[in-house]
Amino acid sequence: MSGAELAQQIVNALGLGSIYALVAVGLAMVFGILRLINFAHGEVLMLGGYAAVFFALNGWSFWMVALLSVIATIIIGVIMERVAYRPVRGAPDVALLLTSLGVSIALQNLAMLVFGTQPKAFPTPEAMGGQISLGGGVQVSTVNVISIATAIVMMFLLTFFVTRTSIGTQMRATAENAMAAKLMGINVNTVIVAAFIVGSALAGVAGLLYGARVGRIEYTSGFIPVLKAFVATVIGGFGSIPGAVLGGFILGFAEIMLVSLLPDDLTKYRDAFVFGALILILLFRPQGILGSTEPEKI
Repeated sequence: MSGAELAQQIVNALGLGSIYALVAVGLAMVFGILRLINFAHGEVLMLGGYAAVFFALNGWSFWMVALLSVIATIIIGVIMERVAYRPVRGAPDVALLLTSLGVSIALQNLAMLVFGTQPKAFPTPEAMGGQISLGGGVQVSTVNVISIATAIVMMFLLTFFVTRTSIGTQMRATAENAMAAKLMGINVNTVIVAAFIVGSALAGVAGLLYGARVGRIEYTSGFIPVLKAFVATVIGGFGSIPGAVLGGFILGFAEIMLVSLLPDDLTKYRDAFVFGALILILLFRPQGILGSTEPEKI
């Protein structure tokens, strides 16, 4: 592999890892507070992609489409929390898990009924469909560069929100000890809704980037990203936001580099290699790279 090819693959890995990281952070935030593995998070991403298609067909500019799509995912996330998860809060973990799987299947079937089973072309703007020259013969796709830049900005804003705002401090306190936070006067319901809002917004942004990357959206589009994000959070340390980011980028690099280095007849098995690496990590560090044996903190 030449230096130019290596540079291209690094940018590709960072672009893919950025999408995984955005989805993984949303999973980690909800898990950190509720101890809920929200498998329906992928369907929020998918519905955000369909929202982008809907708004684009009505003649909106892409930036307005992006804004409205993220708002749509936030509304979906809030409704999901209020209707599906709040009534079973405090139930055994298996009940929460089954509820999230039920919500995931219900949203998939809803998307099938409303939008059909055929993939829809994603309204990727021309500016995101080209190539950028980095010099030295290195050509990278614009969508990867935008994905990396977007992830950096979103992570900076998220860090500021969690560490420098009142609601962010309340979220960290609730993740540390929900009962103690309630006794200190923190409105836990508000904190949980805030976690779903932020997580759903990140899923909406990831849905836009993922749709632009693959060029289409369908009712199963959320399954693979949320599965990979789940793997990323396990690798980094479930419930840890920095761990989710690290795991997302590790997974992105693993996928891209495996495709580059494996023989062509083995690239279709790259997911098997990725999950094999996950098993090895869990064997030697079951709490994840940045996790600890203590209760997870947001």
